[in-house]
Amino acid sequence: MAFFLPLAPIHHHSSSLFTRFILSPKPKTLTTLSSLTATTLQDFTHPEQTHLQVPQDKLFIPPDTQILSETPPRILKGSNIVLSKYAKDAQVISADFVKSSVETEACPSDGSPEFALVGRSNVGKSSLLNSIVRRKKLALTSKKPGKTQCINHFRINDSWYLVDLPGYGYASAPNELRKDWNKFTKDYFLNRSTLVSVFLLIDASIPAKKIDLEYASWLGQNQVPMTIIFTKCDKRKKKKNGGKHPEENVQDFQDLISEYFEAVPPWIMTSSVTNQGRDEILLHMAQLRNYWLKH
Repeated sequence: MAFFLPLAPIHHHSSSLFTRFILSPKPKTLTTLSSLTATTLQDFTHPEQTHLQVPQDKLFIPPDTQILSETPPRILKGSNIVLSKYAKDAQVISADFVKSSVETEACPSDGSPEFALVGRSNVGKSSLLNSIVRRKKLALTSKKPGKTQCINHFRINDSWYLVDLPGYGYASAPNELRKDWNKFTKDYFLNRSTLVSVFLLIDASIPAKKIDLEYASWLGQNQVPMTIIFTKCDKRKKKKNGGKHPEENVQDFQDLISEYFEAVPPWIMTSSVTNQGRDEILLHMAQLRNYWLKH
């Protein structure tokens, strides 16, 4: 597909949002985060959730995070993301479909911050969106990949947007139509000034796919802010059949992309079946959004 570039070392410019959110230099010492309310951190325990041990040098530390070396940072469960003072107002109170667009210029123009969800056509993107907002049918789900064919904007709390983008990879649509999807999706990534971060969905129940690695590399090369969302983390393959557990596939994917990034992108393990990662995604969005609004 012409949309993707081959994997290659990535060069960055310090002025980009990508640099501020993902490639900002790591502080030499970890510090204590500003206190967060109990309600902000509640409902974080998922009995079925598997935890990965994340080395300190693999943590994503948000910008403008006040730190003291004596106290370890608070890290979102099932992720490598440190909580910052901007992680507030994370609850979803309202969610409404606004419009579908086939070009960036036709997207909502009110200037509100937005987060775009993208992934392979059968990665569970619509199910995750529904899980995030606790609505079963906000985004249509289908057993047929390629259901989403436009840039779909959903307004959250009347103040920011979740954006559902066409899936890449195979889809039950003519080749020419898929090329059009890739063209306007690429244009959206490069020219949408209100885009805070792309949430790239990766299926953690299977080994890494080349097309996912290429997509992550393309976003990095073009300095598009990115968070990796690992989906289907409730699915556990039987070892005797050669399958790997989700946490193993998560680690493998990170190892494969590590040489192409100067710093580790933020990532979260999720499941639309168990709602694992829902609160973590909302808190991560909140701290990126609130920092974006301030700066």
